[in-house]
Amino acid sequence: MRGVARVILANNPLSGVLILGALVWASPWQALLGTLGLLTSTLTAVIIGQDSEEVSGGLHGFNGMLVSLLMGVFSSAGDWFWWLLLPVCLGGATSTFLYSGLAPLLDKWDLPVAVFPFNMVILLYLACTGSSNPYFPHHPATPLGELESNATQLSLTQLLQGVPLGVGQIYACEDLGPSVLILGATLLYSPLLGSHALLGSGAGTLAGLSVSVRHRALYSGLSGFNGALGCMAVGGLFFTFTWRTHLFSIASAFLSAYADIALSNLLGTVGLPACSWAATLTTTLMLLLTGRSLSAYRIPTGRVMAPEQNIRCHSQWAARETTDSTDV
Repeated sequence: MRGVARVILANNPLSGVLILGALVWASPWQALLGTLGLLTSTLTAVIIGQDSEEVSGGLHGFNGMLVSLLMGVFSSAGDWFWWLLLPVCLGGATSTFLYSGLAPLLDKWDLPVAVFPFNMVILLYLACTGSSNPYFPHHPATPLGELESNATQLSLTQLLQGVPLGVGQIYACEDLGPSVLILGATLLYSPLLGSHALLGSGAGTLAGLSVSVRHRALYSGLSGFNGALGCMAVGGLFFTFTWRTHLFSIASAFLSAYADIALSNLLGTVGLPACSWAATLTTTLMLLLTGRSLSAYRIPTGRVMAPEQNIRCHSQWAARETTDSTDV
């Protein structure tokens, strides 16, 4: 269950239970695929001897779950296409191997592996099979900036619904009820993290409006989920929450959203989705910044906790530093 919650940057088994329930509510088939990918990637980590603490913390499961969910979403064979379980298992196992290989490389810069394995595996799978594959056909991705043939007037109600849907789209969920439950599970783990998810999705929606992306992308939350991820990662998770890092998180949300639109338009020309490359690359860039106003609040990857706990730990650390300097 921690692996389920890790997708949305939470580390709470109860949140994972609620999110899995939301996926079952939205689509039992999708929930089955996600669970199978999660179990396959976790079992692979156990077999190859990954650190038991990392395995129990869900770090080797969430990439496999995301790979499986996206395979199901893009499959054009419909629900309950049992042959899809084969690439789901292979994709889940492959994500664990990639995670294991990338971890020591990124550790040199104190960077998280995040969802690099998921983004790599799903693009390789879709590029390998192609939209007209006789065994595993899939829908080609549509660029966010593609012009609509019959553009209609923007609906404010649907636009506002797209903000919570942007949180649900992190799990490839397009239904409002399950998306609200996913948001609630995030708020249960950390109110600060959940509020940044909603704020980032709203920023992504505004970014989409500013460059006139397809209305469908705005209404379904596709234009907001990368903004949500970028905002959450910076707004209290990898940085201690302050007014500076809060503004930084908003900037990260907009940058993630605009980068997603650009990558979607680029990869969409060959029928491939941008997935969460934008948020992953933007967050990695933010973590590499060396400005003093930000680096002072940077939290080492191995010590990342819930944002509220990060604030308390940073206050204790600052108090010890002050005591030590006074003693000297």
